[in-house]
Amino acid sequence: MNGGQDLGGQMGFGPVLPEPNEPIFHADWEARMLALNVAAGAMGHWTIDEIRHAREAIPPADYLSLTYYEIWYEGLRTVLQRHGFATPAELDSGASGGTGTTPKRVLKGTDVPAVLRRGFPYEREAAAPARFKVGDKVRTIVMHPQHHTRLPRYARGKQGVIERVTGCHVFPDTGAHGAPETAQWLYTVVFTGPELWGRDADPNSSVSIEAWESYLEPA
Repeated sequence: MNGGQDLGGQMGFGPVLPEPNEPIFHADWEARMLALNVAAGAMGHWTIDEIRHAREAIPPADYLSLTYYEIWYEGLRTVLQRHGFATPAELDSGASGGTGTTPKRVLKGTDVPAVLRRGFPYEREAAAPARFKVGDKVRTIVMHPQHHTRLPRYARGKQGVIERVTGCHVFPDTGAHGAPETAQWLYTVVFTGPELWGRDADPNSSVSIEAWESYLEPA
């Protein structure tokens, strides 16, 4: 979707200013918010793409006024309500008002290090050969979906070259909305700066993105 999170190539937001020696968390509540998201996600009721979409669906004016972990908080509120774990009143008060959804599983504190080291693999067995190979010229499709997508606006309708075939992975555009899991081939596609940004771009610059097969057409 074209939400407040899709800022690639947008002007007027100022430069990116890295913070020297930036701490992992700027406040204790941020660490708790990360822990809550990990623990809630481990219950097994939504995918990483669903909660990403919940964050990206925050109205742009609100999204752009929130900090990183405030966005995580709003996204978690959304999926907890959607899956019946809590009501808005319960989340606002911090007190349970009744019996909600029973978790499929509970992440124990002692298991967290192993779970984080293992990660969450999303590579799947391919049902068909890859359509493209390294060196192929492709063009991204033009779309403006209301659903979740990982194809940014600035890279739609642009010509690039397949740089790498990265395997077959879970397709996020459907997985974000509770549909049965599907998988597609995933590619690294490289674009020249002028192709993305026009004649004012550095002619020696390039940008690579990860693009699922349905985003691409032969050029």
